[in-house]
Amino acid sequence: MKGKIIRLLAVAALVSMASAGVGRAEIIKLATIAPEGSLWMQGMRKGADEIKQRTAGRVQIKLFGGGVMGSENSMLRKIRVGQLHGGAFTAGGLSGVCSDLRIYGLPMVFRSFEEVDQVRSRMDKALLAALETAGFVSFGFGEGGFALLMSHEPVRTLEDMKGKKVWIPADDRISEVAMKHLGLSPVVLPITDVLTGLQTGLLDIVETSPIGAIAFQWHVKTRYITDAPLAYLFATLVIDKKVFDRLAAADRDIVREVMTRIYAGFDRQNRADNQAAFEALIAQGLQVVQPPASELSRWREKSALVNRSLEEEGAFNAALYRQMQGHLAEFRKR
Repeated sequence: MKGKIIRLLAVAALVSMASAGVGRAEIIKLATIAPEGSLWMQGMRKGADEIKQRTAGRVQIKLFGGGVMGSENSMLRKIRVGQLHGGAFTAGGLSGVCSDLRIYGLPMVFRSFEEVDQVRSRMDKALLAALETAGFVSFGFGEGGFALLMSHEPVRTLEDMKGKKVWIPADDRISEVAMKHLGLSPVVLPITDVLTGLQTGLLDIVETSPIGAIAFQWHVKTRYITDAPLAYLFATLVIDKKVFDRLAAADRDIVREVMTRIYAGFDRQNRADNQAAFEALIAQGLQVVQPPASELSRWREKSALVNRSLEEEGAFNAALYRQMQGHLAEFRKR
């Protein structure tokens, strides 16, 4: 009789532990194309360690870096089938599921970081809300800097790009429309294949930030940098909202607090890192090319046509785009 009572008490204890979630861990699998060892990966791994510790192991984040889960499109497909639960994406990589993210990265919409700060301080919350409506929880945006042209031969004018093999990312509608308006023939490749494209001669020109060029080692196969801000780059970490909502409320708060802090750090640090990377590229022998003012004006005029065309086809939220234009007009008047 005594043995039976002990067994019943043991079963009751196990049931109680199971219902309380003791010993259970929610493993969140996240991927990114950011190279292993990069500051982005280091920061996210540090955040994952802190989350595991502060949730007593209830939330464990498993990171797959360096593109081992494939391109950003592949990552999205794996999220849809549950093989992944989220990841760190460029804005372009997520534009297929949240087109509003396109507005910051439109061609030559920004002329300076001061303009970026003016707009982002007023509109980041709206874009984060749009991401959540699309089914993803985000933790803020990490600046990637301005995309510049890097090439085998100097590019000062549009004519210098004619007949050249210019890279655009796969499924990048903005770049596709821009190439059409500029009369250029792009080469479409996932970001993970760009270095091979430069090495084999499949590509002549790429568009990237200085920090991106060094992180992906594209600078070793290019000789010139055209110093003109073509597009603003940024990235964000997202988790499938259905997976995030499975976490206990207290654990969700911890994940939000830690990852928001991590991405705010990325956002601050990357601006300084991009300037340092630009100087490092010059120190390694890359030559800076400066287009004349008249040519920059021409590029901006053509970029405005591209943006108008994208607005007309509904490639992004027109109301948000006009709101951004209003903030820029106000800033430029001052």
